[in-house]
Amino acid sequence: MKALFKAAPGAGFEFVDRPEPVTGPADVKIRVLRTGICGTDLHIDSWDDWAASTIAAPLIPGHEFSGEVVEVGPLVHDVAVGDLVSGEGHIVCGMCRNCRAGRRQMCIRTLGVGVQRDGAFAEYIVIPGENVWVHHSPVDPEVGAIFDPFGNAVHTALAFSVVGEDVLVTGCGPIGLMSIAVARHVGARFIVATDVSEARLRLALEMGADAVVDVSTERVREVQPRLGMREGFDVGFEMSGSAKALPEMIENMNHGGRIALLGLPSEGFAVDWGKVVTHMLTMKGIYGREMFETWNSMSAMLQTSDVLRERVASIISERYPAREWRAAFDAAHSAGVGKIILDWTEV
Repeated sequence: MKALFKAAPGAGFEFVDRPEPVTGPADVKIRVLRTGICGTDLHIDSWDDWAASTIAAPLIPGHEFSGEVVEVGPLVHDVAVGDLVSGEGHIVCGMCRNCRAGRRQMCIRTLGVGVQRDGAFAEYIVIPGENVWVHHSPVDPEVGAIFDPFGNAVHTALAFSVVGEDVLVTGCGPIGLMSIAVARHVGARFIVATDVSEARLRLALEMGADAVVDVSTERVREVQPRLGMREGFDVGFEMSGSAKALPEMIENMNHGGRIALLGLPSEGFAVDWGKVVTHMLTMKGIYGREMFETWNSMSAMLQTSDVLRERVASIISERYPAREWRAAFDAAHSAGVGKIILDWTEV
């Protein structure tokens, strides 16, 4: 099979022939149709400090995908050959305290598909049957390929109730944009989004934001009176990892406000912990998706809302045949506004 392969430590990949993965008794083999390029994949391509300390080559990367089931192990049930599927990319141990309590997303021994084991940038992938998500309702393969980041957005947006609440979203990358669409779908009152990219802020409005703030020229507090807000924000989604974003979010939260943190900072920064205490703020870290309640939620929302389905699909900005992977990765490295998709039916 054709695959993107990192044979040894260092920047870049090779597009080469690799042996097809073998299906174990509890596994499912999937013919990959589409894959999304994630920030993690860019780190592995560049071979930065994080990749050098985390990745053990040789490796086939990639964890955002959709595909068609071609083989099912004898111990797997509720998955059939021919099913259109996506995959939960966190392989958990099943035996630690969190796993046995039904909190598998908090497993202390999690292995990442495309990070600690071969992933989806290939014509075929094998994952445990329990990690396979079957699309029982019609889903475009491209949308199926971004269920992983869409799940991050849903996990963040549903971390706290947003019904009738005022929501601040800092960072309008693809996941931040999808979180805006989810908050609007669920029933937030006002949604304000921040970024420094004019194109991303335009997309935020298309996703359902009521107002946007270019934080290179304006402050969040200036937009609140224009919306008729008398108090601060009730819920915050910190999606950027920017050293400036969280402090400004804290400054603009209402007393008792709740903040869901998905963005990973690249450096340490100061936080006004006195305000966190005296304003009784709640802060919750978000990693991946709840397994598998988030998957149920996102499938149900897409099934029941044409508007949300269209907004999520619009996050996909460019499509490349898998054989043109270098151009696709270069486009992703350029930090455009949307998701880049590789088509593995064109190798």
